[in-house]
Amino acid sequence: MSNRRAVFALFFFSGIAGLVYQVLWLRRLSLVFGVTVYAASTVLAAFMAGLAIGSLLAGYVLRRHIPPLLAFGAAEILIGVTGFASPYLLSAASALYAALQAAAPESLGLLTVARLASSLAILVVPTALMGMTLPLLSAAVSATHTSIASRISLLYAVNTAGAMVGTVLTGFLLIPAIGVQRAFMTAAAVNVAVGALALWAGRGHGPTAPIETAGTTLPALSRLPLLLAAVVAISGFASLGLEILWFRLMLQFVVATTEAFTAMLATVLFGIAVGGFLAARILRTGARATLWLAVVQAVTGLATVASMSFLLWTIAAGWKTTGLWTAVLIAILPAAIAMGVGFPLALGLATGGSAGGHDRAEIGRRVGVMYALNVAGAIAGSLAAGFLLLPWLGAQQALIAVAGLYVGSGLLVAARAGRPAMLAVGLIAIAFVPVARGTADPFTVAIDRRYGNSQQEIWRDEGAQTAVSVRASRFQRVLYLDGLHQANDQPPMVELHRAIGHLPMVLHGAPRDVLVVGMGGGATPGAVSQYPEAEVLVVELSASVRRAAPFFAHVNYDLLERPNVTVRIDDGRNFLSLTNRRFDVITADIIQPGHAGAGHVYSREYFELVRRALKDDGLVLQWIGHRPSIEYGLIMRTFLAVFPDATLWYDGNFMIGSRLPLTIAPDRFARLRATPVTRAALDAVGLTSFAALRSWYTGGAAEMRAVIGPGPVLTDDRPLVEYQHWLPPANEQPPLDWPSLKGDVTRIIDGGGQ
Repeated sequence: MSNRRAVFALFFFSGIAGLVYQVLWLRRLSLVFGVTVYAASTVLAAFMAGLAIGSLLAGYVLRRHIPPLLAFGAAEILIGVTGFASPYLLSAASALYAALQAAAPESLGLLTVARLASSLAILVVPTALMGMTLPLLSAAVSATHTSIASRISLLYAVNTAGAMVGTVLTGFLLIPAIGVQRAFMTAAAVNVAVGALALWAGRGHGPTAPIETAGTTLPALSRLPLLLAAVVAISGFASLGLEILWFRLMLQFVVATTEAFTAMLATVLFGIAVGGFLAARILRTGARATLWLAVVQAVTGLATVASMSFLLWTIAAGWKTTGLWTAVLIAILPAAIAMGVGFPLALGLATGGSAGGHDRAEIGRRVGVMYALNVAGAIAGSLAAGFLLLPWLGAQQALIAVAGLYVGSGLLVAARAGRPAMLAVGLIAIAFVPVARGTADPFTVAIDRRYGNSQQEIWRDEGAQTAVSVRASRFQRVLYLDGLHQANDQPPMVELHRAIGHLPMVLHGAPRDVLVVGMGGGATPGAVSQYPEAEVLVVELSASVRRAAPFFAHVNYDLLERPNVTVRIDDGRNFLSLTNRRFDVITADIIQPGHAGAGHVYSREYFELVRRALKDDGLVLQWIGHRPSIEYGLIMRTFLAVFPDATLWYDGNFMIGSRLPLTIAPDRFARLRATPVTRAALDAVGLTSFAALRSWYTGGAAEMRAVIGPGPVLTDDRPLVEYQHWLPPANEQPPLDWPSLKGDVTRIIDGGGQ
């Protein structure tokens, strides 16, 4: 293999490792800071800030006349070292954040600073090293007589293709197959191998002194047009903004699973890689890069709205386009390809097109400056999309606005590129307006397709965290979160959710401090609020869900007006990991195990946090539902590993865990029913007598272990329940032995079998 081909191959594998790290770091840091949009955005900003710092530092390294391939090899090895150290760095970040959070637990501003500081502490070194790699290799491949810009574009495309492979490997294979820790080790090993091969390939290479060959000379960086810098920053802003908006909109049509997020990110990266290869071809032919840049920027904006509009039209027309890969390819791929062409073209203009005479250090520095501008724009775009555009404009109008930035930047470039460019971009801009105005409401299209159009939307709130809507018909009122049914006011669902609140309260007998994780329609915390002596804390991830609660006041006991209820907007697991409070009862809204991130609230580590937050006589209720046998066994086995004396209730749907073996007594139940408001609430779910409570009992720990048998448990490291594609289909799983779950309730009754 030639040295040039070796460089491209090494950068491909570097891209694989880089995205493995990004996925793993973001996943593990969500355990430290929570999965609120504020926490996630802060971590992403810290990650990208490191990339920007590194891209600027590359120019300093090159000016020191260090051979670029050797510098790249050293950077890759150091990235690998940080990869091997990631488990320890993550523990350090967790300890640092816990200390900072304790100093300012209720201040969002100070918590954001604490998250940023903790994120930078772990991410700044490896991400800065990653940010250096493109400028360094741009200098390494520029020592040729062919187009510099084309080579740099190929580097960008190859690295992005590797990133796409890394995304797919992590999301579909590495985490479910070998776990997060070993995935870190695998990525680190790839980095070290890439670094060692780069050092070997770069041996004997001279420093980055100017090398003059025939051709034009590279113009000074000081004369780089301000317009080009602005276009690169705008593109970064729009590209990350679009990713956030795409993800929000696509969740209306596909379930929010890990597979869905992997497919969306992989499609974006695949499109950008294809665009990079196309840009390399354009630059290699010597075509007018400025004209192409103007047209491509405008096409990106038009493709964004046209592709989404086409997907919505096909769904409304009844086409079979709501499948995961079909939907994301239609909505995202065309614009992602155009997006991938634009940035390499800008790099080509920054590095002097196809110039032959050049200074490799200067080329690397220019690539670093342009990359830093692009990343800085991306940081601003991700923050603006989540915190400003979504709440102010809504996802649909925000998508159109961000797409309009691409069209606007195309017009700016066209004004400098001449009449042909102005004509082409002008026509695209004219076409953009009717396409954007004709785009259907994605939320209406999605819900009508999935659930029918018999309901009318009466309220919607597209908050930073999630999109929430309430729809009503003559017969029911329904709460939708990101296009999926979350709760309704029909008796069967209301009774189920109220039972999740009532059962641990009556089993405890005298609850005073109660935690409810998640609100949903409010039936669960509403039921808990009917115990006047209990102080109820509800921790809900989305402020929009809290704002929807009054629409279900008729089934949630108008819980927001209850004097004994406090609602905190926070991540439930993160709250449990940081709080010093202890509770008599902890219960939670239903969270589907297959949803993205759900593995974090079904793992052994999560249940250990719950156990730590219980008082000595405290109880926790965990919904499990009648799931396929392997999934059911994984969840129950994990719960039993932390609560060995657990019991099962409500036809096998609820697990009750406790620090001490559970006992129940008729007199405690009678005392609770002596309060009129509590008695009425218990009657509403059928708990009219102690005999009714006994009838809810399914079995004890021995029966639970007998029905599920031995096997693995769920951990943060290997959250199998979240990776449904890794488990056999439900119809291929062995049936559970339900008859063996008939336990004797008298064993847990004080005073015998009353």
